[in-house]
Amino acid sequence: MTTNGQSAPNSSQNQTRSIHIDNSPNVPAAPSSDFKARLEVFSTKIPNFYIAPFCGASAGVASGIVTCPLDVIKTKLQAQGGFRRGAQEVASGVLYRGMLGSGRRIWREDGVRGLYQGLGPMLLGYLPTWAVYLAVYDRSREYFYDQTGSWWLSRGYASITAGACSTVVTNPIWVIKTRLMSQSLKQNSEGVRAPWQYSGTWDAARKMYQIEGLRSFYSGLTPALLGLAHVAIQFPLYEYLKMALTGYGIGEHPDTGSSHWVGISVATFLSKICASTVTYPHEVMRTRLQTQQRTIPAQSHEEIAFRGGLKHPHDRGRSGGISSSDGMPSRPRYNGMVRTFQTILKEEGWRAFYSGIGVNLFRAVPAAMTTMLTYEYLRKQINTLQHEGALRIQMEEEAGRSI
Repeated sequence: MTTNGQSAPNSSQNQTRSIHIDNSPNVPAAPSSDFKARLEVFSTKIPNFYIAPFCGASAGVASGIVTCPLDVIKTKLQAQGGFRRGAQEVASGVLYRGMLGSGRRIWREDGVRGLYQGLGPMLLGYLPTWAVYLAVYDRSREYFYDQTGSWWLSRGYASITAGACSTVVTNPIWVIKTRLMSQSLKQNSEGVRAPWQYSGTWDAARKMYQIEGLRSFYSGLTPALLGLAHVAIQFPLYEYLKMALTGYGIGEHPDTGSSHWVGISVATFLSKICASTVTYPHEVMRTRLQTQQRTIPAQSHEEIAFRGGLKHPHDRGRSGGISSSDGMPSRPRYNGMVRTFQTILKEEGWRAFYSGIGVNLFRAVPAAMTTMLTYEYLRKQINTLQHEGALRIQMEEEAGRSI
């Protein structure tokens, strides 16, 4: 990916002034000038392959911190239908309604801590997610362009490839994050609350492995991979809109101009709205798959039916009450994309597939804008440092030859 730094004439003038200050006995150099010079020289030694992962990881962390409370609200709205014990309780058992109502309830019950449940695994997940995604996207789009000759196809293939790599690597972290966000910190449990209680990231990982096995960490992987349509829409559209509005591609920047950042913001806003609206139902199904337990003690006939007992068509002919020899239900409520879709549609209707979409957009758009603005800003700063460092090295070499 080619990027533009500061223009050579302006950089040369600034460099000349810097050298004049350093050599003048009457005007002391700024305390940070030596550090900046070292940083500029050091930046020239950074391989371009590492720049995109670093900027992507930093952008993901910034986005996670800013939008964590909204992500908690969205997750609770998506997941609560999966904790009900039958379709008859859908209308009466709703705990969370809308963004403001859900936020007030979480604040009242769990306080500030409740709004930042899952922040640890979120940050832990964003680091590799965006580092892997933007590194693969940055490298593969040129490869696919050489293979296809199509700008749109190359960006689409690159987005899907990058998304698949980052999803497979980080899915266990997102399962833990989703479970932490969907639970209530209070122990008193109603029928629509999560059936687990984790004290933190490592406690969740330990209990999930002990009770449900390694497979639980990859719950929701199939809908997550199907959800790659989201990035296949968002990133090509973002890059197209940015080029249309600013004349520069992703990671490319002019020397100056505040309108450039306005263009980035508008491109991010529009691309994220389009991608999120089209692909939101898969997020609901993924959340339901991630927030169900595969193995829990069966405490009653109702619990067995809730977890996939006799009410499931394939269970006809089984003896009542116990669905396996150890008293554990043998079938989770949601099993695969097709059954998950059918169960949600039958019990809750089509509106459930867009449960929490308002909160999601209110969260996803600022998250995307924080991510892309941080990423683009860091790319611009690093490119500027590299440009200035190259000029500094060149001038020092010329000065050495003239002595």
